[in-house]
Amino acid sequence: MTKRAKKKLKPIPEFASDEEFGEFWMTHDTTDYFDLSSMRRVSFPNLKPSTTTISLRLPQPMLDELRVLANRKDVPYQSLLKVFLSERLAAERRRLARPEKENETDALQRIIDELELLRDVQQAEKDVAAGRVHSHAAVAKKLRKRPARA
Repeated sequence: MTKRAKKKLKPIPEFASDEEFGEFWMTHDTTDYFDLSSMRRVSFPNLKPSTTTISLRLPQPMLDELRVLANRKDVPYQSLLKVFLSERLAAERRRLARPEKENETDALQRIIDELELLRDVQQAEKDVAAGRVHSHAAVAKKLRKRPARA
């Protein structure tokens, strides 16, 4: 069994500005400068994400309902609003990640078309059984002549 040879790490240069620092790390691989096998995971439990204050106009009944709901959950209404926004954003990200779904009108039209085709096939089977059409090939030809919908 052979040990992996330790990679010689490059020295990290001095930077004149934050922009220079950012540009450097955007164009260089950290594995050339740090031994990742010796690193350990660190947690910052008291670090709070930065926030920005915004002004948001809400209808009074909506705000009242939000406050009542927050009171029932024993949380500040602004925190509850952030949770709601976060959940909705996550749902929208998932929705946008899925292939585009057909709209409701297109879906209903597709179902109607399939039902009409099924009705036509059933009628054609009755015609064949009753002797009004002489073969299934004639039925297939008739069904192929159905107008296509966009």
